[in-house]
Amino acid sequence: MSGIFYGVGVGPGDPELLTLKAIHTIQQADVVIAPKTEKKENSVALTIATPYLKAGAKVVKLVFPMVSNTEQLTDAWLDNKNIILDLLQQGKKVVFLTLGDPMFYSTYIYVFRLLKDAGYPIETLPGITAFCAIGSKLGYPIVEGDDVLNVIPATMADEKLEQVFASADNIVLMKVYKNFPQLLEKLKRHGFAKQAVMISRCGLDDEQVVYNLSDLAPDHKLNYLSTIIARRG
Repeated sequence: MSGIFYGVGVGPGDPELLTLKAIHTIQQADVVIAPKTEKKENSVALTIATPYLKAGAKVVKLVFPMVSNTEQLTDAWLDNKNIILDLLQQGKKVVFLTLGDPMFYSTYIYVFRLLKDAGYPIETLPGITAFCAIGSKLGYPIVEGDDVLNVIPATMADEKLEQVFASADNIVLMKVYKNFPQLLEKLKRHGFAKQAVMISRCGLDDEQVVYNLSDLAPDHKLNYLSTIIARRG
């Protein structure tokens, strides 16, 4: 009996935003892999998926340290790979949970590359990205007509950020928690600040929406799950 590996996008936070296929897959899982950070015991993706776990499903929380590519994997990554392969060898249906969409700035991408040649079937189920959920929630069109949308990690090199800000019509900034004061300065200088909005932890119980980014103090600590969408004025 061969196991099967599923990568399941659970969306940004609201459990009702999962697709029917994602829900059915989670309900049938023998084992659910919940990635988490070294600093926190809880997994946000697991919290979102919990209403759909079947009784008796095994939950395995694994820490995946940050890496830039699969050629520089740490021992923790290789250990996690072996744990997953062992479950698949037992014939288990293994579901790997990921926030948003599995193929969009996700740890799952690296896991997928590790396992794709291991000889087990893999199915990847898409999920709703945070910025799409934000646009719908706030009635904020993300792109229209012949607009060009740039989706960028705010942690990228400053020179590349400048290039994007100079040329974009609409911007989605992911991972804005590290350098918010610098990002706000760029938004203002390039004419985006007046039509910018930020949501932290979209769809979760402690969601926060900020319409005027200038109201935030420079030393305000942002949550990791913070996203800004903006368009040029």
